[in-house]
Amino acid sequence: MPASAQTSVYVLGNRQKREVAAAFDEFRRFVSERCRLAGADLTTDAAQALAAGVDRIIVLGGDGTLLGVGRSMGVRQVPLIGVNFGKLGFIAEFSVDEFKSQFERAVSDASLVRERMMLEATVSTNGRPTSEHAALNDCVIHAGAPYRMIELSIYVAGRHLTDIAGDGLVVCTPLGSTAHNLSAGGPIVQSGVEAFVLSPLNPHSLTHRPLVVEADTDVEIVAHSVNPGTTAIIDGQVACPLARGHRVRIRQHPATFKIVHNPLYPPWHKLITKLSWGQAPTYS
Repeated sequence: MPASAQTSVYVLGNRQKREVAAAFDEFRRFVSERCRLAGADLTTDAAQALAAGVDRIIVLGGDGTLLGVGRSMGVRQVPLIGVNFGKLGFIAEFSVDEFKSQFERAVSDASLVRERMMLEATVSTNGRPTSEHAALNDCVIHAGAPYRMIELSIYVAGRHLTDIAGDGLVVCTPLGSTAHNLSAGGPIVQSGVEAFVLSPLNPHSLTHRPLVVEADTDVEIVAHSVNPGTTAIIDGQVACPLARGHRVRIRQHPATFKIVHNPLYPPWHKLITKLSWGQAPTYS
């Protein structure tokens, strides 16, 4: 009897993707014939999967789908197997064919599970927390409409670090370093490293550059001058409006995000093939 037969699995899918909805029943049959299927839902909320006490959650969608599922689990993180129905597929490592060919290992081989740090962002007003969110990728303070320059103070480990005027700030995990941070000119950080990256967005200064700080360091951003649309954006999916005087505290989340690695590829495969890192330019 294969090891996967003893594994309890739940299947989740992004109902907003037509390809997922069309393939969902076939995936459910495929999984149920090979392991203990605890349930299947077209949702990014993992509450029912957690209640079932499963060993793995198979997620059909794209990177954004995995971010939503991961946040929904909070401190009770279960290893996710991401099957890519999106565009980039940086976190969702398996194609449909790869998932089927590697199914046995993906659901039963503990050595394929990678743990990645998460962050926790807390927005406070007058010293009182008003919202708190986990994030796998990042918390982005964005100027918002009418897109005038905003002013932020940054504190690290309780000490004032700097004041920044510009379009905002990206605070990301290593997993999120290839997302908004990369577009903002921040460094790519190996995903197993535990650290925060702080990358200013279009700072009105020649001296502000991206900074990497230790993961056990609290980062606090104080909004001094903002726009009506200034927002703290969590993983590109959750928006928290910010007003003058609001504080955003970012620290390491107590849980780690667990993702199943595709055994067909080496660690740097995604960076090289999907983002073309280190590739020589082509000349016509």
